[in-house]
Amino acid sequence: MPLSGVGWRGMTQLLEYIGSIHIYLGPYRGNPIALYLKRLEHSCQIGPKAYPWNDVVGTGETPNKAAADFEEKWKTKGLAPEMFSGPSWEGGIKPERPAPPKPAVPPTAPGAVPAAPKPAAPTASVPASPADPSPSGENEN
Repeated sequence: MPLSGVGWRGMTQLLEYIGSIHIYLGPYRGNPIALYLKRLEHSCQIGPKAYPWNDVVGTGETPNKAAADFEEKWKTKGLAPEMFSGPSWEGGIKPERPAPPKPAVPPTAPGAVPAAPKPAAPTASVPASPADPSPSGENEN
């Protein structure tokens, strides 16, 4: 007998385990904090479910973009880099960072003639005559 009000559309999204972070408390290494992926209709979210770290959530169009967003937000959490290790990603997750901006092309003045390309440097030529003045194969007797 099906439960009333619960259907395929009413079920919550299952979380996927995708990695972990270790936090060092003094000289001790704590238990790993699991990171989970939640797939929504048009985006993905990555974050831990352990308090007080559960407020850091990376969001992106793909799991890789969400992982990059999570790493950026995690670094601003207030922990020094020596206080944690990771995140360590499982499977095919590789944080995808945005491409660096392309360098700007210098503007040209209207009516200016573009500079002609420079000719290639001349190559060193090999002398056509051999160093020995006598023709090869002949004896001077």
